[in-house]
Amino acid sequence: MQNYQAPEGLLTDRIILVTGAGDGIGRVAAKTYAAHGATVILLGRTISKLESVYDEIEAAGHPKPAIVPLNLEGAAVKDYEEMAMTIEQNFGRLDGLLHNAGILGTRSPVELYDPETWTRVMQVNVTAPFLLTRALIPLLRQSGDASVIFSSSGVGRKAKAYWGAYAVSKFALEGLSQLLADELDDERHNVRVNSLNPGATRTSMRIMAYPAENPNQNVNPDALMPSYLYLMGADSRGVNGQQLSAQSK
Repeated sequence: MQNYQAPEGLLTDRIILVTGAGDGIGRVAAKTYAAHGATVILLGRTISKLESVYDEIEAAGHPKPAIVPLNLEGAAVKDYEEMAMTIEQNFGRLDGLLHNAGILGTRSPVELYDPETWTRVMQVNVTAPFLLTRALIPLLRQSGDASVIFSSSGVGRKAKAYWGAYAVSKFALEGLSQLLADELDDERHNVRVNSLNPGATRTSMRIMAYPAENPNQNVNPDALMPSYLYLMGADSRGVNGQQLSAQSK
């Protein structure tokens, strides 16, 4: 998977929604999916960043994307349901969903962890993906081959001290991923669900988490794209309910 060579047109005619599409891995994944033929729905909270990605995709001559501005911290159930209705009206289905958006919170002992920060991290990293996926399942079922990817973390599989709400939120996402994979695992649904740990990557969140680390020692998001393409494309049919990693280290 990590050395996967995506064929040309792997995602042609696919409709794929990417959360956190304005920055980091989400930005690169959105552009990569578009370059392989997908119509990408860009979801994020900062319109200017989404417009920048939109312009780059359009300038490259790839399928015209769509923008969905949404603040996951404050969005209500009706916001997700209205968004799903808009997608249905414009596209009729959804073939892929990449949950990439997330926030770090603070790194501190649990006994000193700020309760408001905890609640905010859990809202963005867990409740929002739940509400979004819940609203979009009917559209995913309309696809003949749909894929859902939850972005995980090493600390969401093996907890480490001081990672607080971020680690717990990623554990929760692993559980949600496994739950959905089991619920949707039949021929009637045609939806596969997996979690993917990107590993140490040169992103702004990584710099926040490890301010003393030399960011140049980590790979760029582009290096992770073989895994993201494999899981989103038809070659990963049958891969369901797995905890996968985009890097070997």
